[in-house]
Amino acid sequence: MTSQAAYFEGLDSALKSAGIYQPVLLLDVDRLNQNIQTLLSHLPTGMAYRIVTKSLPVPNLLAHIRKKTGTERLMTFNLPMLLGLAQEMPGAKQLLGKPLPAKACHDFLKQAPVDAAKNVSWLIDTPERLHAYDNVAKDAGVPVNIVIELDVGLHRGGFAPGSELHNAFSQLRENNRLTFQGFMGYEPHLASVPKALGWRARATKRAWGTYQQAIALAHNFFSESHMASIIRNTAGSPTYRLYKNTDIANEVSVGSALVKPTGFDTELLKPYVPASFIATPVLKSVGAMRLPELTMASCAGRLLSPGSAQSFFIHGGKWMADPVHPPGL
Repeated sequence: MTSQAAYFEGLDSALKSAGIYQPVLLLDVDRLNQNIQTLLSHLPTGMAYRIVTKSLPVPNLLAHIRKKTGTERLMTFNLPMLLGLAQEMPGAKQLLGKPLPAKACHDFLKQAPVDAAKNVSWLIDTPERLHAYDNVAKDAGVPVNIVIELDVGLHRGGFAPGSELHNAFSQLRENNRLTFQGFMGYEPHLASVPKALGWRARATKRAWGTYQQAIALAHNFFSESHMASIIRNTAGSPTYRLYKNTDIANEVSVGSALVKPTGFDTELLKPYVPASFIATPVLKSVGAMRLPELTMASCAGRLLSPGSAQSFFIHGGKWMADPVHPPGL
């Protein structure tokens, strides 16, 4: 028996012992912990880690990862998630991973615990959104923390170094309702750019150059002590390993790599092991495969693929995953 076969047979036995006979998302905590240690070993000195909560959306799982990594930094993506985590983990520092409508900020300030606002940083991608958030802060009478989204090549929106960013910094400096807390420059496209002919290297250089220009511009508006404390967020699971120091970013966001679903089986994530699986029982076997109204095609299929000589029906299906099964199934 191969090591992989033995591993999955062990999972099968565990599910049966637990009395689980329906489709279930299974998490191998030992493998998760191994991946956490892999992540921590990759982080350069001084690089902080932010948990991407949408990829690990279970409070107990987030609490486990926070404890193992020692981080209080979370990235959240919608108002229900933001409110839930503010109540569940009031000490966590939440950064929005996407710019939300100003109404979401308004509703959060109305519904969240009193001290929650100071632990949330809102992502701003346009001058119009900055103005809208200023109005929210004015109406609520509560300071609002602002992180500027930079367009570092993904082109999903955000500021580029120039007059609009200059004006945004000017507004933030003069405004006692909005606090400039830093930048986010998301660049997952870099992992998909081919290395051939230096293509990825040039794309990376452009992305980092944009980030550096924005930081340099901010230095013209804010004190050295303030700039030393700001968030310089970047990356995701596919790209965090590109950062070998903290010259540009001082924190990276990683979520999916810790459980490594199929879509994250990439070159940069080879040191990680799959830790999450969909397990489902076989419900029945009905003999040879027979396609409706295509008897001849069924016969040809069995000749070309001996594995189709026996048909099995599972509980559920069409999942975005690679199937693993015992020989003959």
